Amino acid sequence: MADIEATVAEVAAATDWNARVALIRKVPEAFGTASHRDVYARIARQVYVPHLAPDFAYVHWREEYGLAAIEDAYRSAHERTGGFTRTDAETLTATITASPRSLLVFRLLLGLTVQEFAASTAIVAERHEIKEVSKDRIKKMELGSPCSESTARCCALVIDEGMRGDLFGVPTGAVQPKIRKPDTLEGWSTVQRYANEGVPLPVFLHQRHYGGAFRQLLDATSMQRGDLLEEAVEEQFRRHGVQFLRTGSHNQEEISRRFGVTVRPAPDFVVFNGSDTLRALLECKVANDGGTARDKAARYATLRAEASRLGGIPLFAVLAGLGWRRTADALGPVVRDTDGRVFTLPTLQGILEVQPFPGLIHA
Repeated sequence: MADIEATVAEVAAATDWNARVALIRKVPEAFGTASHRDVYARIARQVYVPHLAPDFAYVHWREEYGLAAIEDAYRSAHERTGGFTRTDAETLTATITASPRSLLVFRLLLGLTVQEFAASTAIVAERHEIKEVSKDRIKKMELGSPCSESTARCCALVIDEGMRGDLFGVPTGAVQPKIRKPDTLEGWSTVQRYANEGVPLPVFLHQRHYGGAFRQLLDATSMQRGDLLEEAVEEQFRRHGVQFLRTGSHNQEEISRRFGVTVRPAPDFVVFNGSDTLRALLECKVANDGGTARDKAARYATLRAEASRLGGIPLFAVLAGLGWRRTADALGPVVRDTDGRVFTLPTLQGILEVQPFPGLIHA
């Protein structure tokens, strides 16, 4: 019988992914059935766990959250208000009319989301008998879309009354207005001071403490976060011309008809060539605790059986989350069922080295 430590070391030292897969495929014939769980668990722990990354380590990026967008808006707001020294409603109206992007800076000073700012325009609109501004209009203005003077005035009134503490009224009990944060604690005077002297790092970190690092971006991309791995795989395939279908309930019948895949639900990706010949199955799974990982591992056994039924096509796994550090009954079985074709976000580029992908790439 083969030595487990030597086998694990050999798999870890494999020169490429195809060699690693070939070594892992030899495990069933090299070891007795009773040893399989331990062998796969050890391979998983030494070879795959070091490359696992928690899904919270990544965010879906949007260009409108980049620093350049803020810098551009800030320059306009700063210059047109004389470093925030001229901040009456008329000056704010003229500033926003001339540079709609500047609205982004003023909204952030108030600590309001786009939706909250839009709701605030309804408050001032009723008071001043003017038209409120919609959420979509605010978004477009912050991206540079022109606006009318009346729209700018409504926004300026929100900013003016908000900074003076007149917009929402005085709270009672344990709550305090959002304006009572370090950069607006004394209204425009603290804004002016921070604009001139810079924001102290502890104050910046304090904002992150209660606001949450990447909080707004995470909220804005909440629908995408559940598809973190799928999006990464799709981008990789598209960039290299790999033909695939990213599955879903809308095309289960098409997958069955075109490729003979009958397992329900279908795997996240089916990969094929130009003649509609099925070449690989791929499933993505995120698990942030061991119990969830163990439960999700069973899916790969089902897909392994389907892949075998379809002629032994390769099965791939793309995983994320610290739950997969559970190796004995979670990651180990996935390594077994995929013959080691297990990838994470840090190693995803390597998937293109594994058969059948080298022959499916079309630059």
